Amino acid sequence: MAALTDSAPDMAGGAQPGPEPACVLEALELLLGPPGDGDSAAEPGKEPALCPETLRRNAAALEERLSRAAGWAALRQLRAAVLCRAPALAAGAASAEPGWAAACGLLALLLCLKERLAALAATPAAPAAPGAPPPPGADTLSVGQERAVRRALRAAVGLGLLPHLPPGLGPGPALGPPPGSRGARLFAAVAALVELARLPALGAPLLARHLRLLLCGLCALGHGPAALCQGVSDAERAQCREALGDILDRVYQPLAVQELLVLQGQPKQRCPGAAPGWLRRLCGHLLSERLLRPSGVQAVVRGVLEATDGGAGAEAAALDWRKCDAVGKILAACPQQCLSLEDYYRQVCPQILDLLHVQDKVAARQFQRVASTTVLSMAREQPQLAERHLLQPLLAPLRRCSEAAELALEDLTAGAMLVPEAELGSCVEDVLKVYVVGNDSSSLLLGSLQPVLGVVFSLYSFARQNVSYLRSPCQDILLWFLEKAEREQALAVLEGLAGLSSHVPTLHPQCQLRVGSEGGAAVVVQETISDEDEALYQKISLEQCHVESLVELLSHCQKSGLAGDFFIHCLKELTQVAAEDEEAPNPAVEPGGSLLELEQDQARQGRKLLVLQLVAALCQGVSDTVFTDIVQVQQFLAAVLQRACAHPARGPGAAAEAQTLAMAMGLVAAVLGGAVQLKSSDFAVLKRLVPLLEELSRTYPEPLTQELASDLRIAILTHGACSPGTLGTAAQGLLGREPGPAARSPAGSAPSPSAHGDSSTGQSRGRGPGASPAPRANSPAPGGLQELLVSACDPQPPGRAAALRRLASLVTQRDPEAIRLQEKLLQVFLENVQHEDAFVYLSAIQGVALLSSEYPERILPVLLAQYERPAQGKEDTMAAVTRMKLGEVLMRVTRALGP
Repeated sequence: MAALTDSAPDMAGGAQPGPEPACVLEALELLLGPPGDGDSAAEPGKEPALCPETLRRNAAALEERLSRAAGWAALRQLRAAVLCRAPALAAGAASAEPGWAAACGLLALLLCLKERLAALAATPAAPAAPGAPPPPGADTLSVGQERAVRRALRAAVGLGLLPHLPPGLGPGPALGPPPGSRGARLFAAVAALVELARLPALGAPLLARHLRLLLCGLCALGHGPAALCQGVSDAERAQCREALGDILDRVYQPLAVQELLVLQGQPKQRCPGAAPGWLRRLCGHLLSERLLRPSGVQAVVRGVLEATDGGAGAEAAALDWRKCDAVGKILAACPQQCLSLEDYYRQVCPQILDLLHVQDKVAARQFQRVASTTVLSMAREQPQLAERHLLQPLLAPLRRCSEAAELALEDLTAGAMLVPEAELGSCVEDVLKVYVVGNDSSSLLLGSLQPVLGVVFSLYSFARQNVSYLRSPCQDILLWFLEKAEREQALAVLEGLAGLSSHVPTLHPQCQLRVGSEGGAAVVVQETISDEDEALYQKISLEQCHVESLVELLSHCQKSGLAGDFFIHCLKELTQVAAEDEEAPNPAVEPGGSLLELEQDQARQGRKLLVLQLVAALCQGVSDTVFTDIVQVQQFLAAVLQRACAHPARGPGAAAEAQTLAMAMGLVAAVLGGAVQLKSSDFAVLKRLVPLLEELSRTYPEPLTQELASDLRIAILTHGACSPGTLGTAAQGLLGREPGPAARSPAGSAPSPSAHGDSSTGQSRGRGPGASPAPRANSPAPGGLQELLVSACDPQPPGRAAALRRLASLVTQRDPEAIRLQEKLLQVFLENVQHEDAFVYLSAIQGVALLSSEYPERILPVLLAQYERPAQGKEDTMAAVTRMKLGEVLMRVTRALGP
């Protein structure tokens, strides 16, 4: 029938006027009878309640009116033209079966209404009066007329379509149609309904209420077995297949997905019958077609997730993770009709990533879950394709500004935008949703994330210095990786973030982070800095900021033991640095040293400075809470003590060697002083250190180290019952602040069942019987402060650095004697800023910064004068280094003072 493909010519748009829509609707009411007589009869899925006698009587009344009533001639002519184009409807209207005859009569009248409304819609609208709203269109129906149309459509579907659906697609009437007529009648009804659906005024109520039954008819006629389509030609079946696609394209796509799922038998409680196999396969094919269309992924997801009631039902659906996971697994499976997996991933993966950006709050949670499940499923099933089409595009903004990226910077001007704020923020949030919320620690996901962790860390460090919402998500991403990765991999990443290795590419050296207007950050091409001092100052400031950020990050990793592992890893690195210094000659002193050797020595010195800076920051930030693994602490201490016994500190590496040994012994002193709740089994592990401590107490050339080694040996053997005073001093030197409560209590011994010693009043073995105990940290006597000032000039760097850090602690505590002697303290700190040992001058820098931020009015003028004329009388190189150190002090002070 041509009705499926071609609209009939307008019979009323020419010279002959057509009937008014009200006349057609009156004819429909006459055929159906007064509203209420059978209004409930024609609901889909139910038998018409209009009895055959009523239908015959109404049809006869309609024919009488059409043949005799004045003003109905136009309708009679239009109906004749419609029936002429639809001979099946004409034959059905004259049928002896009242139900089918009434259905054909209804469909013919509805087609007449469609013709008249289409003609009226083409009529130019009258202009609106000035100040008045535009008049309604000529084809607009009133509320009562729309109600009559819905009633007529229900009756037409219930009488003409529903009884002729094949078994499994509809209940069918008690007495089926005559043999061989089901297919022809079904095609006639479907053809008329499809033509009605093309006009919005009739198509909207038809598709809103009867879409499923119309799809059933089109599926049966276009794709069903031949036995279901007797009397239907191949051309007509092809028309039905074309109309099926047209109807599916016309409706709201999530609704189309919902109806196809019902036909397929997914929600079994709503399926009208057991769906036959051919229909299930067809619906699967049609669903795949919906999926592969533009925006098809979102249509499929919405179609599945929106099949709930509103209000509380929608909220409950948002929490129905099982449904979301099921949808994700469906999306991860490639449809059979797709040419290849590669093509499927290329079409679908960008749409899956778009699901992460849905704005609606309730839907966003569902779509985020679906997207995460799909990404994780694809990563497990097809890792290479998932990485190429999902993970790399997801991480692209971060990879674009990575050190590993090949940037054509010669084509970009300084300040050019490389990654806009919105794109960078969206990328970080997407990574958080997929990796952290998805929480799948597969090797593929961890491996894909590792190359961008350096950029994420730069963002985190940048956000710490500025007010930015990126700080929290960046921190969560970094902590998630460090928690999920293997310990060796996590330590390698931390080493890369600290700048000690190239395991993690960092932010590209010619990229710069800039504060965004929406609270985020953007990546721009860095401007060239011509001033070498300014460039060096910015470099050092950035390194300092990264170190502080790394320490803060590790403060959240203490329960897992990662912070302690990395702390000990850095201490081991100190030993390695000392060994390298001892073995490598100084090219600046050696005659004939090459430029390459000089560069290598500078790299070693830079690495040494960075390691010392890290250790100092870790000592101050997390050292007193990371001792979670006594066995690991013992292994590290054994390595350091063995080296100290075999190679006492001497030569170029003596300073770093002595610092490593001092920190190692301070570490065990802190453990024994109460940093860890020790058990008997822990002392059994620590006793492995006793032979090494005994040898160190006899052979090491430095008396104070001999004394501390002997005291540590005694404390271990007595399980802390005898805890000499040198232990508290050593622990305090390591921590850079007051000892823990157990170490400074009047009865403060190691928390062991056998610990009964007095650490605060115990006499040092190196002192005479009448010597006074070490001064208390809470309120040092003037003599104690003078002793610290003397120790700040100690020739041994470890003792000097410990004294400087203790003096800085007194400034923080606003000790009265320290306030009175603040100018003397400033002089001591400034003298030590020029010290060549990194641990000493870093401690001095911290002291000057604390003193200046506490008393800026007095200290800052002196500091600024020193900065303008640093190290007078010294050579240019040393003056530049001192100026750089003072610049670091000023930077810390201005940051602490704020605006």
